[in-house]
Amino acid sequence: MSDTPFGFGLPPEEPDDGDGKKKDPAGGGQGAGGQGGPGNPFAGFGLPGGGGGGGGDNPFAAMFGSLNPNDLGAAFQQLGQMLSYEGGPVNWDMAKQIARQTVAQGTSDGTKDASVGPAERAAVDEAVRLADVWLDGVTSLPSGANTSVAWSRAEWVEATLPAWQQLVDPVAERVGTAMADVLPEEMQSVAGPLIGMMRSMGGAMFGQQIGQAVGVLAGEVVGSTDIGLPLGPAGKAALLPLNIETFSKDLGLPKDEIRLYLALREAAHQRLFAHVPWLRSHMFGAVEGYARGIKVDTSKLEDVVGQFDPSHPEELQEALQQGMFQPEDTAEQKAALARLETALALVEGWVDAVVHEAARTRLTGADALRETLRRRRASGGPAEQTFATLIGLQLRPRRLRDAARLWASLTDARGVDGRDALWEHPDMLPTASDLDDPDGFVHHEQADFSELDKMLGEAAGGSAGTKPNLRKDDGKDDGGDQGKDDTDK
Repeated sequence: MSDTPFGFGLPPEEPDDGDGKKKDPAGGGQGAGGQGGPGNPFAGFGLPGGGGGGGGDNPFAAMFGSLNPNDLGAAFQQLGQMLSYEGGPVNWDMAKQIARQTVAQGTSDGTKDASVGPAERAAVDEAVRLADVWLDGVTSLPSGANTSVAWSRAEWVEATLPAWQQLVDPVAERVGTAMADVLPEEMQSVAGPLIGMMRSMGGAMFGQQIGQAVGVLAGEVVGSTDIGLPLGPAGKAALLPLNIETFSKDLGLPKDEIRLYLALREAAHQRLFAHVPWLRSHMFGAVEGYARGIKVDTSKLEDVVGQFDPSHPEELQEALQQGMFQPEDTAEQKAALARLETALALVEGWVDAVVHEAARTRLTGADALRETLRRRRASGGPAEQTFATLIGLQLRPRRLRDAARLWASLTDARGVDGRDALWEHPDMLPTASDLDDPDGFVHHEQADFSELDKMLGEAAGGSAGTKPNLRKDDGKDDGGDQGKDDTDK
């Protein structure tokens, strides 16, 4: 993966014969004549394989002297895509293409993507099924997975791109708007083609970089909820057998046990997002709310616009790369970041606590796996770093351990039903300050929303009993009594 955010470069090559070897640049399909062979259409232009040398007077040599003939076509194709794009703030067709090509290249350890076989699919199905049985005893939220799927890396890319689009578009839109705003108003009417070109190139550069990030992340993730957000389709508990194999190396634990522990985490996330109807929009809304407060440093764009040369699109790349995103130092932006970090911590902390309770007496490696996953979420990987650059923040549950301890204390004080009832309304959840004082939150009197729910239900022509009940084993109490019962636990 390119380590330069918004990099302008060639798309990764597909292996020619499946063994990961590239064509010999010196051969390039030419005959024994080598550089001066009759099959070389670039002879005399100073390109690799040409007989005319790379003199400084040759503009083709200056622009493309480092490319071999096989790369040149890809370079022109990419440039054409960049200049012809007329869609939204991100060229998602290019993102998908580059993500698939990045996956096809394989990971840094040489592991290539492969289709998932029947035996692996059966193992994933069994692990998710057993995980749901174990989770039934430690949470009042019923199963959220209608199906279980075993994905290849390429399938993960296809399934998660819609969620990436929802996350990245708000920030990319701000950059696109900034590109149009850097020119004085009286000049914008005559600079339309230039602005359109810059927007097209900006969308393509976003597409290229998010494609690379998603492609590399596809080689790291083990499921659809690794970053704490539901990236896959609703109701599908997904695991990636190939990546689980890589993750399992050097852990010294049975692979079946590791697969089951990861299935517990995936199934727990699915329960939460399936049965807390407001949670998905709350999480994605928190990301978007933070993105709205990001300030784009237009001074760099102004410099580029004033000297913009269409033959050197890398100038726009450099402007996008070097400190473009600066979070506003305002109370609103700080509050948005706190809401996002707290929401991530609460989701990950709940999953951590619930999975540990389900696994600790059943899996000998539960403690070791718990700590490994905690550290993995805290440190992230290179693709997460690139994504952090793309949207201007890191999707890290910085207070995961604090949140996990709070959920465990709530279980002890209020029971499973009382703990999970807090997900009924966002205003009932712990705040960042509650993570600082978990005992104070656990033992304070819980807010009762039953009367408000009753009034809203009657106003909508319903009844007080129309509120979804999160309990599996309590069919007698209606939604209006649930908050009081949970408080009394």
